[in-house]
Amino acid sequence: MSFGKFRHGALAVVLLAGVGSLASTASAQMGGPPPVTVAKPVMRPIVEMDEYTGRFDAMNSVEIRARVSGYLDTVHFQDGATVNQGDLLFTIDRRTYQANYNQAQATLNNRQTEFDLAKLEYERYQKLTQTGAAATATLDQRRQAFLAAQANISGARAAAETTRLQLSFTEVRSPIAGRISRKLVSEGNLVRENETLLTTVVQLAPVHFYFDIDERSYLSYQRIAKQGGQSSSGGSNGRGLPVAVMLTDEKTFVHTGVLDFTDNRVDTATGTMRLRAVFENKDQFLTPGLFGRIAVPGSPEYQAVMLPDEAILTDLDRRYVYVVGDGGAVQQRPVRIGSRTDNYRIIREGLKGDETVVINGLQRVRLGGGKVTPQPVELPKVWNGLMALPQPAAQGGQQAPK
Repeated sequence: MSFGKFRHGALAVVLLAGVGSLASTASAQMGGPPPVTVAKPVMRPIVEMDEYTGRFDAMNSVEIRARVSGYLDTVHFQDGATVNQGDLLFTIDRRTYQANYNQAQATLNNRQTEFDLAKLEYERYQKLTQTGAAATATLDQRRQAFLAAQANISGARAAAETTRLQLSFTEVRSPIAGRISRKLVSEGNLVRENETLLTTVVQLAPVHFYFDIDERSYLSYQRIAKQGGQSSSGGSNGRGLPVAVMLTDEKTFVHTGVLDFTDNRVDTATGTMRLRAVFENKDQFLTPGLFGRIAVPGSPEYQAVMLPDEAILTDLDRRYVYVVGDGGAVQQRPVRIGSRTDNYRIIREGLKGDETVVINGLQRVRLGGGKVTPQPVELPKVWNGLMALPQPAAQGGQQAPK
């Protein structure tokens, strides 16, 4: 798996070929074992990445519906515009609801007057009863009238609040900030309460990316996490691990984000686990529904041994390299290779990294009878790309790889 172009590849090939040619000329003049180009393997800490496919999805998506019935009066936005939370989107004919609110307010004022009178009479008869100027039965009647007026004013307040809410619902506002779709209902049409879909609004920043990993990969990540490493399902469900996405028209993983969710069960129908990453998307370039490939950490960080592919030979299903020892002695060294990065091949087993390996002139090794004249060169540096992701922030923040 490669995460970048091998920027120094062509230069390296010319360099190695030139050194080999000079060495051949020198050997022909001086005699002795055939010259070959040798180098130490490239060593660096890396995190191997795995690639999966998925799609972007809005963090929040809302279907805008009216909460009262009526005829649509005004549309206050342009199709496809960006709106803020609380922006006015639609206005429904409010005259009927305004009249209902005014009537409820009048009823409330009337009940308030009745309550004030009942309270005044009740307090007066309380004083008269204490001096013996009024009967206790009359006091009970005034108390009953006061409690009834109190209940009536509570009901009137509730009715007034209901009509106030209905009046406010004639103004349909955006519950979130984001990009709005087109209007689905034109002015003059009847809008039904909680039924008629007016438009939709989706949040674009931040944006989510959902993808599925197979059961075998999930188990591998779990074992890495169990051993103390970090992977896409390790730690706190993998939260905070840096990831990157490449879109269909891109050749590198340029959009960086973090993993923030791992599902709690494997889908028995597909045998996959659903994961999610979040991207800040400040420029709102990443649109919900876009397809992409995501790179996620697939191994703990370790010191990798890497060689160019031209140094690795194949014999049936066996891979090996030529290692040069003291006095130019050459021996075969079986190796187990891994993924590719920056045109280098990761050597999983067989080399420690301090060996001298034949890079160019492999055909001359057999002619030398096990002896060669090594011509050391230094391999080009590895591209500092996604294969060396930084550790996530300690607080699980959205630290992205540089």
